[in-house]
Amino acid sequence: MHTLIEHARTFPTKIADQREEFARLARGQQPQALFISCSDSRVIPAMFTGARPGDLFELRTAGNIVPPYRGQVACAVAGSLEFAVQALRVPDVVVCGHSHCGAVQGLIREQSIQTMPLVRRWLSRAGHRPRADEPWQLQGLGEYPTAVAQHNVLTQLDHLRSYPFIALRISSGRLRLHGWYYTVETGEALFAMPGTRAFKPL
Repeated sequence: MHTLIEHARTFPTKIADQREEFARLARGQQPQALFISCSDSRVIPAMFTGARPGDLFELRTAGNIVPPYRGQVACAVAGSLEFAVQALRVPDVVVCGHSHCGAVQGLIREQSIQTMPLVRRWLSRAGHRPRADEPWQLQGLGEYPTAVAQHNVLTQLDHLRSYPFIALRISSGRLRLHGWYYTVETGEALFAMPGTRAFKPL
């Protein structure tokens, strides 16, 4: 924690020659994309995309999960989606999964999260079980983490399409959805090819 505190203390001095850029940010934001990624500390979207301050509106959740639309339920994820799409009018939304994901391990081996009921309940929102009392349904993907993580990305893209304000902007050509997969050990990013379930290098 000490190194984080020291960096925060010296940050204003380090950006002294960028004050004009930061002053522009203070007047408002116009991000290039809404970037939905896992909360995992090893996944730093700005690092592997080269994003500058103001480029990404980030939404981070365990397992990059986007619960299906439920209009009457208060949800931080839904509220962030609505703000990014309706107020900021982002033209692109990326859902980015990653290798070595703890949430994916929980989906593969549900017994590993039995002592974490809140995590288990959150993973149930990922859309991989028909009913709350049934096991995860990963459609024959077995215990291959990459396949499960990529399948999870595609499922969350389907959930995004269930939000009326997102579906409307997609249908009018004002919003594009993208599925990505980031490999922690190599830094490689893959994308879901439109109309398929295959991921290829960007």
